[in-house]
Amino acid sequence: MNLSRRSLSRRGLLAASTLTALTAASPASAASTEGGGSGGGRRLRTGFERLDAGGYAPLDGARVGVVTNPTGVTRDVRHIVDVMHADERVNLVAVFGPEHGFRGTAQAGGSEGRYDDPATGLPVYDTYQKSGRALADIFTAAGVDTIVFDIQDVGARFYTYIWTLFDCMESAELAGKRFMVLDRPNPVTGRGAYGPVLHKEFATFVGRQPIAQAHGMTVTELALLFNGEFLERPVELETVRMTGWKRSDFYDASGLPWVPPSPNMPTPDTALVYSGTCLFEGTNLSEGRGTTRPFELLGAEGIDRKWAAAVNELGLPGVHFREAYFAPTFSKFQGKTIGGVQLHVHDRESYDPVRTGIALLVTAKKVWSGFAWRSDNWIDKLTGTTRVRTQIDAGADPDEVVAAWQDDLAGFRAIRRRYLRYP
Repeated sequence: MNLSRRSLSRRGLLAASTLTALTAASPASAASTEGGGSGGGRRLRTGFERLDAGGYAPLDGARVGVVTNPTGVTRDVRHIVDVMHADERVNLVAVFGPEHGFRGTAQAGGSEGRYDDPATGLPVYDTYQKSGRALADIFTAAGVDTIVFDIQDVGARFYTYIWTLFDCMESAELAGKRFMVLDRPNPVTGRGAYGPVLHKEFATFVGRQPIAQAHGMTVTELALLFNGEFLERPVELETVRMTGWKRSDFYDASGLPWVPPSPNMPTPDTALVYSGTCLFEGTNLSEGRGTTRPFELLGAEGIDRKWAAAVNELGLPGVHFREAYFAPTFSKFQGKTIGGVQLHVHDRESYDPVRTGIALLVTAKKVWSGFAWRSDNWIDKLTGTTRVRTQIDAGADPDEVVAAWQDDLAGFRAIRRRYLRYP
């Protein structure tokens, strides 16, 4: 896998297109003590907080559109669109909503469409499943010249907001617009990248480009990676980094409120397991949608205590599995009582969500005769490869499945290191 073939020739262009004033914080300054907050006296400041504190200077004279959703809030839970709209220093003229919508009313695979926001009167445009020239035309019709992105990610390749970021960057370049990314924490830390790397023949909206299943990056780092490695023509990119964030920080160290980024991501605990257990979307088992613990509860009709026993026997680090029974209120097995497991992560530092997800798939197939992949082989889109499915079907154990992607993962990790901006 050669992800870096364009990076050397384009590094100068990338550097020239990145904001100097607000992104100048070095790793050392990003870890500086500012008093108050959590994390041993460090006070985390998001990209928006720094933009606001600087008087919105980079937006002076610009007609601004914001790509955001309910997670775009201040630490006192005011939405940044409401804050910016009320500030005479910002000429905010449009809002762009991703999957689930700007105000977050739509379920998975849905959006809110085009409407005028009742709170601000601003036009809200729908970006979901739009890309390329079609999305560029929306930016042009909205009359913006600068597009600001501020959405909380959860650290998994198949969480669609990072591909909204990619599509908006690509379309902004086509439309001749400037693009600014405001950073927020990766809630499951940025310590490392894990899992298979997507092969381009499996590119979809749950994975546009060859990155790892758990990427271990923030959205500004991803934006720099996209601009330097994957966009045919780099956009005029500006990033506003956080201060006070370390790669080892989980979300509860941030001092920030948690707003569910989507209806089935209710807590940071969900994000912790999601990059592994979302693989069950590619099977006939429930991934816990329609319960209060989506992606922590997994099951199906006919599964009993044998699954929990089998996966506990593997001794996976940092997690225990409880025999569980539940009745989803929607999605798979709606209204039926089914059996399965609940994940209980007891040591976040040692827990590997992707390896855990693979182990759960392997053991589910062994203990339940009804196990099946989704008929469209959606699992290949989620993992970015056929290997996970075919190896499990061939009887491989979890270690064999994990070993098969290590070369690709090492290649991605080498590329990733160039774009990391925090200690």
